[in-house]
Amino acid sequence: MLKSRIYQGLTAACLALAVAGCKTPELVERKANRTVPASYGIAGIKDTVSTAAGQWKSFFTDPNLVALIDTALQRNQELNISLQEIQIARNEVQIRKGEYLPFVGLGAKAEAERPSRYTLQGATEEAINIKPEHRNPDPLQNYQIGAFASWEVDIWHKLRNSRKSAALRYLATVEGRNFTVTNLIAEIATSYYELLALDNQLAIVRQNIELQTNALELVRLQKESARTTELAVQRFEAQVHNTRSLQYNIQQRITETENRINFLVGRYPQPIIRNDASFNELVPMVVQTGVPAQLLQNRPDIRQAEQNLAAAKLDIQVARANFYPALRITGGAGFGAFKPGLIFSTPESMLYSLAGDLVAPLVNRNGIKAVYGNATAAQIQAAYNYERTILNAYVEVANQLASINNLAKSYNEKAQAVQALNQSSTISNSLFRSARADYTEVLFTQRDALESKFDLIETKMQQLNASVNVYRALGGGWK
Repeated sequence: MLKSRIYQGLTAACLALAVAGCKTPELVERKANRTVPASYGIAGIKDTVSTAAGQWKSFFTDPNLVALIDTALQRNQELNISLQEIQIARNEVQIRKGEYLPFVGLGAKAEAERPSRYTLQGATEEAINIKPEHRNPDPLQNYQIGAFASWEVDIWHKLRNSRKSAALRYLATVEGRNFTVTNLIAEIATSYYELLALDNQLAIVRQNIELQTNALELVRLQKESARTTELAVQRFEAQVHNTRSLQYNIQQRITETENRINFLVGRYPQPIIRNDASFNELVPMVVQTGVPAQLLQNRPDIRQAEQNLAAAKLDIQVARANFYPALRITGGAGFGAFKPGLIFSTPESMLYSLAGDLVAPLVNRNGIKAVYGNATAAQIQAAYNYERTILNAYVEVANQLASINNLAKSYNEKAQAVQALNQSSTISNSLFRSARADYTEVLFTQRDALESKFDLIETKMQQLNASVNVYRALGGGWK
């Protein structure tokens, strides 16, 4: 019911339906009156099949990137931690399941007792023989062996609802791991594209160092022939040193990015295998967003919040059942005798017991009310978290779709700017050789050309990362 309403649009009325089980009509009425238009969400969603519905290997085709992701899915520490959280949640389900089943145990006992003669038990043992013409042993021994059982009858489904709540939280931990997988794959892909971009920026810097070094030699020759001054030589030399400094900064960023990828993959620092020449050939993949309903089906964090919301509702029912009487049945059966040899002499040595207790809380109702209040508040909190998670998912997709569109336009503009600055750099060098341009024009043109090439690579990287972020925002990567 709740999910079908949300499929029609993100509205606060959905939250009201989720909170309705909390018995808080004021909150339900307040949330129901604060609605969000059904048109709010992602503009331009027309495709009926979401890219996130496919396998991540169909989205990421670079073999080096695929190898990194495969290794990370096996060795990443955060994923391995989440696997243990899933195991803990699974064990919790078994614990809750065992609580509403009868508990049966086996036991044996051996004891010797000599009560005081001046007590009721001692006087009785003194006056009554254990058998005709056989007095009671002194001290009186007791040997028992048998089985005992206890069972709380789940009249109000308290224990059963507790097991169901644990099962839903187990499913939530599974979805939490899926969400971790999605983020891990996206983070590795983003870092990998950043590494390729840095490699290309480093190649451009080295090319510029070579060009600037040649220009510096030319200026020195012109100074020797009195065609320019020492000022031009120093300016060109400073330009070479600045570019070399930039080279070392990029090399440091490459090292840090490689180590970040190695950390995500779960291994110690080592070179990352990649083909940096393929960066300029990479084209952001076309992402099909699907319909809004598919966003709820694919996003693991939304499904995780949904499972936690359902579990919180069951927790309220468990807390409410604490107000009602609890029926407990206990019993036992076995054999007992004052000598080991007589312990299986039936029927005289047979013993059994059966008891039923019906207990209702009387004095500690304030504590039970507090537990119930906490469960109610936790469900309202889970409902808010569910709404926040859905809203965040829609905003993420909307932002990334807009980013892809704007980055594509920006890339085209910057590509034209690079082309124009390359031509201007060639022209300025030619004019400078013929003494028709000042050396400052050459320096400024070379600097602008270098910055434009950097910006173009940076925009290309942002395009690739935006497509990865859309894929992550749509809930892809975990399948």
